[in-house]
Parts: sequence; structure tokens; C-alpha cells
Amino acid sequence: MKLHLTRIARKPGYTIGNLSIDGACFCDTLEDTDRGLKQAMPLEEIKRLKQPGVTAIPAGTYYILMHIASPKYSTRPAYRSIGGKLPRLANVPGYDGVLIHIGNYPKDTEGCILVGKNKAPGAVLESTETFNKLYALLKAAADKAEEITLTIS
Repeated sequence: MKLHLTRIARKPGYTIGNLSIDGACFCDTLEDTDRGLKQAMPLEEIKRLKQPGVTAIPAGTYYILMHIASPKYSTRPAYRSIGGKLPRLANVPGYDGVLIHIGNYPKDTEGCILVGKNKAPGAVLESTETFNKLYALLKAAADKAEEITLTIS
């Protein structure tokens, strides 16, 4: 399964994107500020440009893992039914624990990717419903041992 996140609105304090799955538009995304980081940059440069908790991850291609429970989110009611095993991006340079999860505003991102519908400036709404639909698709692919990647541009 191939996911592609296209960053379409780079604003001070947040970034709005469109997420497609295997070429079909799926939802909108909300991330922290895009500071122009690229996966191929030297780690030292990423660390120099990154502002912890308020910087979108580097553009590039990442594997999505579905089998690791998040210590932070596993006790939250919205994630109990999935054992806190949120979609996790592997090997993001300069970052640790990058997830796709529920949230509405830039303060909810902390470097992660929020999914929903961009119906208000700087926000995604209907995030829980959108996340649940996305999770079901990703889990089905993972259960079939299908490789899941996310490309961010």
C-alpha cells in the first residue's frame, strides 16, 4: 500500500496536506510548520533546522509500522480498542515516535501527522472518524503482510 502526503498549504505555525492511498484522495492532514527538511539532508542539518515539537518531519519516503504500542497514547480511550498500536513512521531522521493520530489543531501534532477534513483554517475536523477509517485500511494491509509506505512531498 502506498500513501502519499502532498503538502499544499505551508502557513506560519502549521501545514495542511492531502493524503492519498494508492493514488486515490483519502483525507486532509495537519502537521507542524514545514521548515524545508528533506530525508536526504545530513542529520546535523536536520537537527539544526528542527524546532522540537513544532516542526513537520522531513519530506521523503517512510515505512509505516502497525505493531508498536505508543506509550503516550495506549491508555487513551480512542486507542484502547487497537491496543495503542498507532501507525508509526520508521526511521525518520532526527525524530522519534512519529505517529499518525487523532487531533484537530497544531498544538495536537507534536511532530506527528493528524488526519481529518480541513474545514477550518489551521485545523482538521472529523479526525476520529477519519483516523478509524484509515486505521482499518492500514491494519488490513498489515495483516496481509503488505508493505506500507508514506511519501511526503
